[in-house]
This record gives sequence, C-alpha cells and structure tokens, in this order.
Amino acid sequence: MNPFATTYEHDTPDSVLVNEILEGNKNSLNGLILRHQPFIYNIAWKMLGDATQAEDLTQEALVKIISNLRSFNHKSSFRTWAYSIVRNHFLNDQKKPGNIFASNFEELGIMLDAAPSIDISAEEQQLKKEEIREVRLQCLSGMLLCLTKEQRLIYIIGDIFGADHNIGSEVMGLSKDNFRKKLSLARKDLHNFMLNKCGLVNKANPCRCHKKVTVALDYGMVDAKNLLFNRQEFSTFKQALETDSNYLVDESERLYTELHQEHSYQTHFDKKNFIEAIIESPNWRAKLNLN
Repeated sequence: MNPFATTYEHDTPDSVLVNEILEGNKNSLNGLILRHQPFIYNIAWKMLGDATQAEDLTQEALVKIISNLRSFNHKSSFRTWAYSIVRNHFLNDQKKPGNIFASNFEELGIMLDAAPSIDISAEEQQLKKEEIREVRLQCLSGMLLCLTKEQRLIYIIGDIFGADHNIGSEVMGLSKDNFRKKLSLARKDLHNFMLNKCGLVNKANPCRCHKKVTVALDYGMVDAKNLLFNRQEFSTFKQALETDSNYLVDESERLYTELHQEHSYQTHFDKKNFIEAIIESPNWRAKLNLN
C-alpha cells in the first residue's frame, strides 16, 4: 500500500478507521498506525539520514496525528490531512541531519574528489559486494541531504514515492504548478551533481563505489558488521511501492530516479516504539476512550 499512489484503496478506508477510533476501538488505532508508520518513518529516515532520529520524528508525528483526530472533518482525504501534519512537523523540526559527508553539493563534491580511488579486483568486488552497495546507498543518502529540507521532502514524495502533482501539491500545501516547479528544481540540483560526479550515471566520471569502499572501510564510514542501509530485512522503495505511479520523470531522467528508488526501505519495526507507547499509554487510552 502506497498512500501516495493515484489509486488509494483499502478493505477498511482510513476515514472509517478514524470514526471507529473516536468510538474507542483500540484495534482500529492499531491498524491505522500500522498502515501509515512505514511511510512516515521512511520519509523521516531519508529526511535525516539517521535511523534513531527518524524513529523519534516518526513517533512525534504520529502523536500529533492521533492528538488531532477529532479535528479531522472528512472534507479532504485522511491522507492529505495526516501527511500535511507530517509535512509541517518535519519541516519545522530542528534535528540535525546525520550527514557524514557534507551540508551542500559543493562540499560533497570536494570530499568525493579528495577521497582516494583504490582499484580492487573483480574477485574482491564480489567478496565486498555488500559493503560496496552500502557505500552507494550512503552516498545517495548524502546527496539527498544536500538539498534543502523542502526540496528533500518534495523529491522524496514526488519522485521516490511516486506521487503525482495532484497528490504532491495537496500534501505539500502548494499549487500544482508550484509543486511541479519545486520538484523540477530539486531534480535539477540533484541530477546535475550526479551527472558531474557519479560514475553510475556518467561513465566519464572517475567516482566509482567499488573504488571508494577501501577508504570507507578504513576510515570507519562503513562498518561491515553493522550496515546501516543494506540489510537482509530491508526492502527497497522500488519493491515496496506500486509500479503504476506517475513519476513525472522524463526518460532521460529515469536513471537518476531509479537509483534513488533502490535505496533501503525499512519494513520491520519495534512495535513498542511506534504502537505500544501510544496505545498502551493510560493518558492516550483516556483521551481516546480506547476499549
């Protein structure tokens, strides 16, 4: 289920779950949180590049949504209403992104150029394929964090999650034309950097993930025993999202987007962090009159 897909259907619609929650149905609250927490968390993770901070940001956003359920008037879709709360919370949050690379594209380019490129054999590449993929995913994450917060959020929603301009503009609180313009600018900034630096996009560029893996391991930027983005239990955005979304991407730009959609998508969570802390809290049970 992708809340940003053009077709957004469930066995039990969000609006029905909300009414049941306000009548004290604990299972409906559990279902609503389970439905939306993966998407809220993965937006937060891409916004901050830090899993722990993303958990905190997700829980804060979920609490705001639940706190304001009685103000949901059903005039818009629950998706628009809820993710507008997420948008405001994420854009106003003061947490610092966990970017180990740089704070802007110029700094990132200098750092990548300065890092030695060390050739390794095809056999070594095979042995270190997980670490090489980790380098690639970290670098892609670092690129996203070079965008402004608003650009990041628009790019994540518009290209990585595949929201069309109708849904994207609703969630971001922008006109359709303004959403398209801002998404185009975010793409331009990101894609220009990748075109000039990334060997995956332009073979003329010297930067290659397998050539940087030795330095990344030596300097502790990648911990082979504790991969952050490349784990067996993780899916990818491409696998998790519906394939018929309108990505608004020209064919010439598709490669850039596909690389970012290959980024890790976390589907497994510690329920206590996201659900039990809310549902089992005496304060929340009293507020929502949960059965």
